[in-house]
Amino acid sequence: MVHREIERKFLVAGDFKALAYDKTHIEQGYFATEPGKTVRVRIRNDKGYLTIKGPSCSKGLSRYEFEVEVPLADAQEMMKLCMPGRVCKDRYLVRSGKHIVEIDEFFGENEGLILAEIELESEDEAYVKPDFLGAEVTGDRRYYNKYMIRHPYKLWRDQANPCP
Repeated sequence: MVHREIERKFLVAGDFKALAYDKTHIEQGYFATEPGKTVRVRIRNDKGYLTIKGPSCSKGLSRYEFEVEVPLADAQEMMKLCMPGRVCKDRYLVRSGKHIVEIDEFFGENEGLILAEIELESEDEAYVKPDFLGAEVTGDRRYYNKYMIRHPYKLWRDQANPCP
C-alpha cells in the first residue's frame, strides 16, 4: 500500500522500557540508499517486508512509503543481495495519548543510539510528548537508518549535535 508517512523523530533521554507494551527484533538490509530513494528488506521477528521510500519533504517530516509483506524465506534470501551492512535493533511500543511511540534501541555498529518516532495523520497534528523524549532530530539525515548503513553511529556519536 502506498501512503504518505508523516513522523517526528526524537533522541531518547529517559527510561521507557517499563512503559512498553510490546517489543520486537528487527534486522534491515538495503538495496538502494540514494537521495530520494530507499529500498530495503526487513525481518521483524518471524515476518518479512519489502519497503520502498521516496524523498523526504517538509523538513524531513513526510515522505511516500510503499511496504508489502513477503514470505520470511524470501526476505532471508533477499538479505543476501543487499549492500554491505545491516541495521539491527529492538523496537519497543509505548502508548502516548492517542499515538504509539516506536522506540528503536540499536545494536552492532549503531549501538548506543536510541531513537523514538511518532507517526502522525498530518504535519500539524498535536501529540503528547512523553517525558523520555529528548531533542527532536526530525529531518536530520544522520538519524535515518539508511544513513547509518554507510556512516555508523559509533563513528560520529561524539560529534552529534542534534538539530535545535
